[in-house]
Amino acid sequence: MAEIVLDGVDKVYGGDVKAVDDLNLRIEDGEFMVLVGPSGCGKSTALRMIAGLEEITAGTMAIGDEVVNDRPPKDRDIAMVFQNYALYPHMTVEQNLAFGLKLRKVAKSEIARRVEEASSMLGLDPYLKRKPGALSGGQRQRVAMGRAIVREPRAFLMDEPLSNLDAKLRVQMRASLNQLHERLGVTTVYVTHDQVEAMTLGDRVAVLRDGRLQQVDTPKRLFDAPVNLFVAGFIGSPAMNFVDARLEGEGEGEGALLKFAEHSLPVSAELLDSRPGLRDYIGSSVILGIRPSDFNDAEFSNSDEPRIDVTAKITEELGTEINVIFGVDAPPVSHEDATALAQDASGDEGNDEGALPLGSDNSQFTARVSPRSKVTPGASMRLSVDVSQLHFFDQESGLAIGHGKH
Repeated sequence: MAEIVLDGVDKVYGGDVKAVDDLNLRIEDGEFMVLVGPSGCGKSTALRMIAGLEEITAGTMAIGDEVVNDRPPKDRDIAMVFQNYALYPHMTVEQNLAFGLKLRKVAKSEIARRVEEASSMLGLDPYLKRKPGALSGGQRQRVAMGRAIVREPRAFLMDEPLSNLDAKLRVQMRASLNQLHERLGVTTVYVTHDQVEAMTLGDRVAVLRDGRLQQVDTPKRLFDAPVNLFVAGFIGSPAMNFVDARLEGEGEGEGALLKFAEHSLPVSAELLDSRPGLRDYIGSSVILGIRPSDFNDAEFSNSDEPRIDVTAKITEELGTEINVIFGVDAPPVSHEDATALAQDASGDEGNDEGALPLGSDNSQFTARVSPRSKVTPGASMRLSVDVSQLHFFDQESGLAIGHGKH
């Protein structure tokens, strides 16, 4: 096993197209690191540079104690799992698993041991004599992972390995990957466009946008304390709701009132003081962020939480919760990060709960409420808001106010 360090790494195509821009990232020995972001953000390019499949334009790449900038892929002691499985169709499962070891002239007895161990670990024993054409997508992906495992490399690199599987299989394979990593403890770098996949798999998650690292942190920290508007909107499903709001003070050392559209929410003195720098915005406008999960049908929430009255436009009953989509009488946030998120939501396969064509120029919010709620489309309802979980962002920079690293 080994740590992987990217120090000021750039990748430039055609002289002026910067796919990766000054990437600084340390992946600890044995860590499961996920690179996530919208299409074209540079995550796959970064992975391919670690693998040696792409040359580095500038910066330093190290695996273990070695700088590997000029080392070919075969000398980096890594194993890669691709999106398209990359199995040899004319070989059996057993032959696919053993092929790379034979090329490296590993002893037959050692090949047999490794193949047997990987096959048992992945539940492939019944399929060893079958060819890939006789396997399901999930079985083929397990073979591809088995071929990486038998290498016993210093690191695994995985490029969207589950994207060709259906939703149920993806959930099963995520669980299998978690178990495998816990068992093997090998440093793993995993690329995905699916932020749910990123949050459930990663020890830490690195969010990229336009080739630049936005934030790297634990999944919980990314969700609770995003550093900027983009990370806040990209992480979480359904996405965070944003609206321009004004913070009005109630007196020296007192709380404040947060006003947006036709609504007002109290902000306690304790909350203001717990968010360093937030008091400086009293009397000014901010971008307010509210996660769908921080709303609830007031009928099923704590009595001390403030309420707002809304009209449900669309309801999505999911069994464990209901998503309520409602309008807010304020234009969509105009910051470039919010615009980029809206474009990703409408055009990127990794975020398909984006802007709905509801025939309005106003902001559309989503609330995730109790499945016991009786809300129906077109009905008025009262929502409670957990104000302790509100997020605030600077209108010009898009940086988080009061938490996150500036």
